[in-house]
Amino acid sequence: MNNANEYEEYTAKLNEVSVQDAFQQSTKQAEQMLEDENKTKDFLDTVEKKFASIKVIGKGLSQIPLMINLIRSYLKKEYTNVPIGSILAVLGALIYFLSPVDLIPDILPVIGKLDDAAVIGIALKLVSADLECYAEWRQGQGA
Repeated sequence: MNNANEYEEYTAKLNEVSVQDAFQQSTKQAEQMLEDENKTKDFLDTVEKKFASIKVIGKGLSQIPLMINLIRSYLKKEYTNVPIGSILAVLGALIYFLSPVDLIPDILPVIGKLDDAAVIGIALKLVSADLECYAEWRQGQGA
């Protein structure tokens, strides 16, 4: 199979329904993860390491550090002025980002991140106002 055929095969999997389904499954996992604060903190550390290893970062993926910090602030009860649905959406997107089982395998150069960016994009559409409020709060805290 050549690269053009692989690209077409994998990008065909990125329809709105498949990405939405992946996002919803990850959000369900997020509910379970939030029940164990230490597990969630360890998970966020792992996401940070994966994010640091990415060479090409698009607009959506560039929001991952802010998303990680939002979850951390929420867990520490420093910032709780955010709906639980937003926390679950952010954590669910991060779970998908870290998951080795994707619509498009991460080991494929460049296209391996397309599905991650799509799922992160769904979360950002849902929580953009909450992330903006959090970013403003962080600035006010000197962070």
